[in-house]
Amino acid sequence: MEQKLISKKDLLKKYEISYGALYRWKRIGLIPEDWFIKKATVTGQETFFPEDLICERIELIINQKDDLSLEEISQKFNSETEKQKSLVIDTLYGKKVIFLNEIRSVSLDSGNGEIKDITELIIERK
Repeated sequence: MEQKLISKKDLLKKYEISYGALYRWKRIGLIPEDWFIKKATVTGQETFFPEDLICERIELIINQKDDLSLEEISQKFNSETEKQKSLVIDTLYGKKVIFLNEIRSVSLDSGNGEIKDITELIIERK
């Protein structure tokens, strides 16, 4: 049986959320990357989602966001599905969560042309 999909446009309209909120939720790990399905349509390429998964997730986010920060919700989802360690980078523009198993290397640029590999300081390799 083929999985039922919902378009990004219909999803945003159904839950009255913005494009920016959707992609912020993706960036901090609330919505998995692999749920963003690109498909060719008569009007060009559009993004679709597995309807049952995305609707359940968005309803959970909406219901919990008054009591928890988005980062706390993300950590909760990720600890429930897979106990993954993550690197959280807090910037002027918000937090970015990167799962350690996704990182290949980490370098620090001193600004004067010196680049130092700091991967081993952040990631415990087996």
